[in-house]
Amino acid sequence: MTEPVCAQGSPYAVELAPGDYYWCACGLSSKQPMCDGSHKSTDITPVKFTLTKADTYYLCGCKKTKGAPFCDGTHNSLP
Repeated sequence: MTEPVCAQGSPYAVELAPGDYYWCACGLSSKQPMCDGSHKSTDITPVKFTLTKADTYYLCGCKKTKGAPFCDGTHNSLP
C-alpha cells in the first residue's frame, strides 16, 4: 500500500460553502487540501465529504488524521 505524503505539518484553514468536496488523502495534489487527481498514480483515493453550512474548516495537512478529512491534532505528535 502507498504511504501518503505529508503535504504540510499543520492543518489547512479553509472557508467552505455548503456542498460536496474531495479531500486529498495522498498528499500529492497541487490544490491542497483538495484533490486534483494526482492520486491516480497511487492506490490511495480521495475522501468525499459533504458540508451543510458555510464555515471555516480545518482540514488535515499531514494526511495522518484518524478523522479524515478534518484535523485531529495528529501532526503535533509527528517527528
